[in-house]
Formats: sequence, C-alpha cells, structure tokens
Amino acid sequence: MSQKVLLNHKEVNIILHRLACQLIERHTDFSNTILVGLQPRGVFLVNRLKVLLETDYAIHDLQVGQLDITFYRDDFRRSEKPLAANTTTMDCIVEGKQIVFVDDVLYTGRSIRAALTAIQSYGRPDSIELLILIDRRFSRHLPIQPDYRGRQVDAIDDEKVVVNWSETQGEDSVYLIKQ
Repeated sequence: MSQKVLLNHKEVNIILHRLACQLIERHTDFSNTILVGLQPRGVFLVNRLKVLLETDYAIHDLQVGQLDITFYRDDFRRSEKPLAANTTTMDCIVEGKQIVFVDDVLYTGRSIRAALTAIQSYGRPDSIELLILIDRRFSRHLPIQPDYRGRQVDAIDDEKVVVNWSETQGEDSVYLIKQ
C-alpha cells in the first residue's frame, strides 16, 4: 500500500479560503443561501467554511444544515451489515432558497444524487449548487459536476482519496492511497 500527500495543512487552508471567496462572489450576503453539509464527511467541510465566512469575511446569520443521505442511496441494501443513519439538522426552510451541497470528495456522483432526492423532503429549493474539496473527475457513474472545486485529482479505481481533518485525525491533509 502506498500513500501520496495530495494536500498538506497549508494547501488545505488556501483552498478553503479560495472556496469561501468563490461562494461570496456568487452569494454576496448569503441572505437566501443555505450551506448543506452531506453526512458524514461533508459536515467537517461545511463547518470549516462557516467559521471562515463568519470570522475572516464578516458574513453574519449564515444558514447551515446537515443532511443524512444514508437511506436515499441506491446501494444501501447491498451491505451485509445494518446501516446506521447519521443526524440530519435542517433548522431552516429550504423552499425557494439557494442550496449549496458541501462534501469532501466527489467520486461516482451517487451521494449527490441521493442528496438531491433527500433535500426534497424539506421543500423545493430555488437552485442547488455543489461544492467539493476533491473532485475525482474520471470516476463518475452519473452526469454530476461541481460548481466549486478545491482540487481535481486523476485517481483510478484502486486508489482511494482520504481527507483528514484536524478535529478528527489531528491534521488537515488529503492523501491518495493505492491499495
């Protein structure tokens, strides 16, 4: 098994600031925007963006949600072990809002398809965008592309992209691991 560093702490920080600035360019004051972290890994990214937008860019009253897509996935019945749902926290109305899905890695697109179905349980958004830290561009099963991308990676199927956050793994980093 080999491991290659794709992003170190400094590079992750630079990308987070760039993504925050791109969000500000499109959403200005965020009065009609909700950032929705997809459980479980997108929640770390959305929380980081929230802190950056509030502290470094003075965006106030930012609406953030957490969406669990476990039982909306098309492959959830294929597992031998019972699935455990994550927490969904949507303390805001999505009807007529601009939604930005936030996730760490875009791989096949199936998680995003599940999120598109799951968000309908909370209303009909005006628009939905996708923000991704790492885009594995040659691995799509569905025609889904990000609106905001931190870094594009050409990884083949036997390689795995692992995103570490200081809150859980003690460091901000992204690795490409070959099995």
